[in-house]
Amino acid sequence: MSVQSVTLNVPRALYDRLERRAAQTHRTVEDVLLDVLATAVPLADDLPSDLGEALSPLTLLDDAALWRAARSHLPTEVAAELEALHLKRQREGLTNIDAQTLARLVRQYERAMLVRAQAAALLKQRGYDVAELIAGT
Repeated sequence: MSVQSVTLNVPRALYDRLERRAAQTHRTVEDVLLDVLATAVPLADDLPSDLGEALSPLTLLDDAALWRAARSHLPTEVAAELEALHLKRQREGLTNIDAQTLARLVRQYERAMLVRAQAAALLKQRGYDVAELIAGT
């Protein structure tokens, strides 16, 4: 693998945060920075554009906002409609309009889950214990 050197001027407050994260995870600041970059950059390239657009801003959020994103849920009415359409599909099948609605709701669910997972991953990278998120509490 080819390596390219980059010189980057980082504000002291940000560097201190990176240094703390490195110390918490027993790694170098350079390793932490590489993880942050690897997490932020390929998402938009590897995902459909709407999902990449949903995830890209997460890297810029502060810790409190990331916790909110990681704990977010699909709105109750959306979850109920999704469940109803799944049950209808099993019972009697779906009309074309129902199938389109189901596909849209599944996409919304996938987006919400991906945002939650990425927020949890970023919190973990920042040194937080995300066990409560994984346990589903």
